[in-house]
Amino acid sequence: MSKAISEDIHQLIHALSKSEKRFFKLYAARIDGERGKKFIRLFDCIEKQKRYDEEKILKENRVLSKKQFPNLKLHLYNQVMKSLSILNSQATLDTRLHYLIGQSQLLYNKCLYAQSMKILDKAKKLATVNNRSILLLDILELEKKITLHTVTVRTGDRIRKLALESKQTSESVRSADAFSNLSLNLHAFYMNTGFIRNREDFKKVKKYFLRSLPVHKEKELSFHEKLHLYYSYTGYYFFTQDFGKGYTYCKKMMALFEKEPHMIDNSLEMYIRTLDQKLMAENKLLLYNDFYETHKKLIGLKRLPANVLKENINLNLFKTIYIHEINRHFMLGQFTSGTRIVVRLEKELERFITKLDKHTILIFYYKISCLYFGASNFRQALKWLNKIINTKDIGLREDIHAFARILSLICHYELGHSDLLEYTIRSTYRFLLQKDDLNKYQKYILGFLRQLNNNTTEKELSKRFLSLRKQLIPLENDLYEKRPFLYFDIISWLESKIYRRPVELIIREKFKKRERGSGV
Repeated sequence: MSKAISEDIHQLIHALSKSEKRFFKLYAARIDGERGKKFIRLFDCIEKQKRYDEEKILKENRVLSKKQFPNLKLHLYNQVMKSLSILNSQATLDTRLHYLIGQSQLLYNKCLYAQSMKILDKAKKLATVNNRSILLLDILELEKKITLHTVTVRTGDRIRKLALESKQTSESVRSADAFSNLSLNLHAFYMNTGFIRNREDFKKVKKYFLRSLPVHKEKELSFHEKLHLYYSYTGYYFFTQDFGKGYTYCKKMMALFEKEPHMIDNSLEMYIRTLDQKLMAENKLLLYNDFYETHKKLIGLKRLPANVLKENINLNLFKTIYIHEINRHFMLGQFTSGTRIVVRLEKELERFITKLDKHTILIFYYKISCLYFGASNFRQALKWLNKIINTKDIGLREDIHAFARILSLICHYELGHSDLLEYTIRSTYRFLLQKDDLNKYQKYILGFLRQLNNNTTEKELSKRFLSLRKQLIPLENDLYEKRPFLYFDIISWLESKIYRRPVELIIREKFKKRERGSGV
């Protein structure tokens, strides 16, 4: 317990902004006597430490008793949380609603029913306008209790109205909860395997989706119900690699926010997710102009006021903006210029790394390695690929682990590591068999690399590149074999070897040809 609270209080203090730290000291100074001074002293000591060192704190501060230290840390944690609650009581819509509900409850407990109802009415209007159904349920429950203490000739009508509101709100909460649970479970599938691998995956996901989708009338749904419904459909179609249909639901989500723009600030995390999904679809569908406009909207969120850009929002913006900035360079075929953002990215990664989830870290590593690969900097690509290969979380995004190994093999080939190639091929083959993820794409590449040796002539090598390209091209249109092409543009790499030109130029020319063909 002592170790846990030590780590928690250290993380909490270092997560505070300057204004929050200043407010805490003012708040703690109001606590009478020696206790308040000890809180501030311990706070200052922990704030100065990059790593928590209890022995050093006790050695340098004799007034802090070792015996009382565990309780002091616990009380300090609670006091910091109280000061944060006070300071941020009006910071967001949800905290404002919680504050109003709390004030109304206090007045209710004092039998000041008219005053309690007055504050509750404010909360009710705020919750209704902003589709906060869960908090609205709490408000309605308190309103029922107040109503019983304020009986008038019209109380019967009011109770009937309350009962109807409560029923409708409960149904809305249940519906939104069912939609969000559906999208959450789909996300859990995706976190394990990535996009569907075969017919069995498709049947499993489709059966689960259709069975779990609640019966609904779309036109009668609230803002949040529709948002979670569309998000579920987007996740399902992305997972099954139908990006066209997924894009349709991305645009439906965007239309909700465009119709009710005040919901952007009130549901900012969900708005960022909506932009993220739309960008993902535009990237996969190669809709560069649409992608560019959506990306501008995402970057524009960084101009929101500081009180809106909380740490978790900044974290979401960091990972979403950078991942799609890398994707933008992929689409344009600008790999060399794309690698220049990695230095800037690494600095911010150091800041956010402890807060990023392991899934996002894996995605960053893989996309950065692909940037370096596209720029023909195979040593740097290997450096980032090895971060994936050497991680222990193999159960997370097995697809990325698999394709990191395939890309690593190609890097070893490009670097002339013939001594490592044979061992790495065997290791990769065992990994893919173990994960039951050996498809035609991988078999063809492993077979191609296994046949290479130092005696292969340039003419023979060119024939083998052409042969591999011929084998792989039909797979691009096969529902259950096209998945690998989402991770790495091997056709362009093969063409770069066949025509002896940098892969970056091949991809860039394809982008320009596509743009000319679309009339842009």
